[in-house]
Amino acid sequence: MIDTNGKFYLGKDTQSQKPLLYAPDDLTTHAVVVGMTGSGKTGLCIGLLEEAALQNIPAIMIDPKGDITNALLHFPDLLPGDFQPWVNPDEARRAGQSLEQAAQAAAQNWRSGLEEWQIGPERIQALKNSAHFAVYTPGSDAGIPISILASLEAPEIPWEGNQELLREKISGTVTALLGLVGLTDVDPVRSREHILLANIFEKAWSQGKDLNLEELILQTQNPPFEKLGVMDLNTFFPEKERFSLAMLLNNILAAPAFHTWIEGEPLDVESLLWGDDDRPRHSVFYIAHLTDAERMFFITLLYSAVESWMRAQPGASSLRALIYFDEIFGYAPPISNPPTKALLLRMLKQARAYGVGQILVTQNPVDLDYKGLSNAGTWFIGKLQTEKDKQRLLDGLEGASGGTLDRQVYDRIISQLGKRQFLLHNVHSSKPQTFQTRWVMNYLAGPLTRAQIPALNHLTGAKQMAQPLPTTDGQEPEPLDDVQAIPVQPIPKERDLPTPEGTFTRPTVPSGVAEYFLPNNLTLPEAFKAAGQPIPTSALGQGIRYKPVLLVQADIRYFQRQHNLDYTEKRTALVPDPDPRGMVRWEDYAASPIDPRLLDDSPFNGARFDVLEAPLTDARLVKSMEGDFTDWVYRRTGVTVYANEALKLYAGPETTEGGFRKTVSAEARKNLEEEREETKDKFQKKFDALQKKLAHEKRELEDDRAEHSQRKMEELSTHFENLFGGKAYGRRRISSSLSKRRMTQQAKADIDESLEMIEEIERDIDLLAEEMEAAIDELEEKWLEEKWSEVAREISEIRIPPYKKDILIEVFGVAWMPYHLVEVDKKIIELPGYSGG
Repeated sequence: MIDTNGKFYLGKDTQSQKPLLYAPDDLTTHAVVVGMTGSGKTGLCIGLLEEAALQNIPAIMIDPKGDITNALLHFPDLLPGDFQPWVNPDEARRAGQSLEQAAQAAAQNWRSGLEEWQIGPERIQALKNSAHFAVYTPGSDAGIPISILASLEAPEIPWEGNQELLREKISGTVTALLGLVGLTDVDPVRSREHILLANIFEKAWSQGKDLNLEELILQTQNPPFEKLGVMDLNTFFPEKERFSLAMLLNNILAAPAFHTWIEGEPLDVESLLWGDDDRPRHSVFYIAHLTDAERMFFITLLYSAVESWMRAQPGASSLRALIYFDEIFGYAPPISNPPTKALLLRMLKQARAYGVGQILVTQNPVDLDYKGLSNAGTWFIGKLQTEKDKQRLLDGLEGASGGTLDRQVYDRIISQLGKRQFLLHNVHSSKPQTFQTRWVMNYLAGPLTRAQIPALNHLTGAKQMAQPLPTTDGQEPEPLDDVQAIPVQPIPKERDLPTPEGTFTRPTVPSGVAEYFLPNNLTLPEAFKAAGQPIPTSALGQGIRYKPVLLVQADIRYFQRQHNLDYTEKRTALVPDPDPRGMVRWEDYAASPIDPRLLDDSPFNGARFDVLEAPLTDARLVKSMEGDFTDWVYRRTGVTVYANEALKLYAGPETTEGGFRKTVSAEARKNLEEEREETKDKFQKKFDALQKKLAHEKRELEDDRAEHSQRKMEELSTHFENLFGGKAYGRRRISSSLSKRRMTQQAKADIDESLEMIEEIERDIDLLAEEMEAAIDELEEKWLEEKWSEVAREISEIRIPPYKKDILIEVFGVAWMPYHLVEVDKKIIELPGYSGG
């Protein structure tokens, strides 16, 4: 057994034949591994990672080809049965061996190789026990799926004082995201798409708010700002074009294949580096199955997450963690600037202060930014394929070293390298070394396929969704019996609480569709009371969540002079979750009328919103639904008018049937009184005539009496004249006396006649009064009472529909209905915050 003294045992010096021990802290200045295919590069790197595990150093490994999955193939017992599932059947056939024979040969080969390098089974067992080994497969559930949503969350480091770093992180994330939707080679300064998304990220992160893809899509349509620079948002990036960008992003989210990107364990660097038992993790990110755009996207997110985590750590001079990248070709090129390049180079400059080391590997030395890689303190250079590759590498190293590199020495050494031999250039050593790599403890099975990943995780005890083991005989694989689903744990922030559904970004309502906010007119206690529930003592308000509903209200006027009708009413409906086809049974969603003046102008700050779905996302369909509602109001609504045709009385909806009956009865009594008055009027005319005649007779009586008195005086005077007058007039006087006498008698007769007439008239008046009283009694008792009682009972109902011109749509559009979010016993419940009663 070699005593490593806390160092990495990588092989032996080709000159001294002594073990090559590499100080792990030298990796804080990072390492670059260059070598052609077959140079032994994979064995060197697997050996490095084995030593890191034995030294309790965690590692995150990016594996674009499947080679580094071999880091999980450690078999302490070195039994052929352990090797057999991982033996390449094609290689066995080419060697003329069965799988059993090939496995036997592999086991023996490994046993002999390890013995030669003084590595016993106990060291393999120590390796197996040293760390948690797992393979993650972003964008696939073959291994442990990884969720990228945490990558869009606000970093834990504060915005203030870290704006430059976080803006660079935003820029890289946005560039990778746009690349995923096919927008490549975007300029962060000139691309409207990049500028818009970057500002959305900055707005959220500067306020400590998380984003997710759904939120990002919604904010692309409806950004949380009105200007970009000095220009109005719609001038800089018109709404229609923002919608097109949102659709591109939405296509990613809508694609079934993308669901595995947002399911699984969060991209939490701390949990990827350390287990719950404080043992380090060696987490392999297998990305061989991804497209180039998807790889760029994920690696950008991963490096951004590592950088944010690193910035939150205290400084360290010793090696805290390793980031291993098996093939950086295309991710740090000398000319172009993919989003990963800035992250890689920035990590090379700054990670040392935090004890985070990078190991960057490539077989293509031509496509490296050597100036950018000048911060790498260790270079492992293996056999190169062409002279051009060697010269390009020497050019880069010479430039990176500031001209201090002895080019001829390096040229000679590199030219003489054999298989599994490497030139070690370490800034912490005075001179370069060449060494032979040791035999690795892990079985180098070659690149593993995605189909083999489930069994690989099962081998190391990494929990995952049940998947089959690889087969060796072409038969259907047997299912794993004891593999369970990986529990997905949310990243706790202040408390381990369930996350309410919804987004903090209000979805954009289609152009031309009205938008309303129903008032939150119920306090939390009132909301519990309205729901018929007591308030739990543990209840804690968690804000407001708005859900979209279709709010409709029509103002209807009924006007008909014929029926004395002038009445206005409202028809209101609140339709949650309308049919995507726009078909609504309006009568099923009747609601209390709403005063439009009481609607809120804007939502509550910090409120969440549900997603807006069809048909509320289709302006034409919403307009069609408005027409359908108008037709429904016209066809299916109306008011009832109570009618009494005999009395020509009508009453609209504001009058109850009982009230109308009282009105009819009162009107009937009124008509009865009018009949009485008519009867009295008829008799009154007769009374008036008799009274007039009576008065006339009484006047005549007075005249007759006056004339009678006058006649009596004249008769008396004539009588005295006859007694005392002369004889000459005797005969004539006697005649005059007689005449006066007759006149007096006539006057007396006129008096008698008048008295008789007056008496007769007075009798007529008394008779007329009796006759009137009898007529009124008969009117009340025999005719009118029966007639008007029947009339008062004759009530009918007339249905009056509205005219279409009198239907005014007062409110029609998307309304956001508030709900209280309440935490009760670590569960989130919802209670309506609006009451229309």
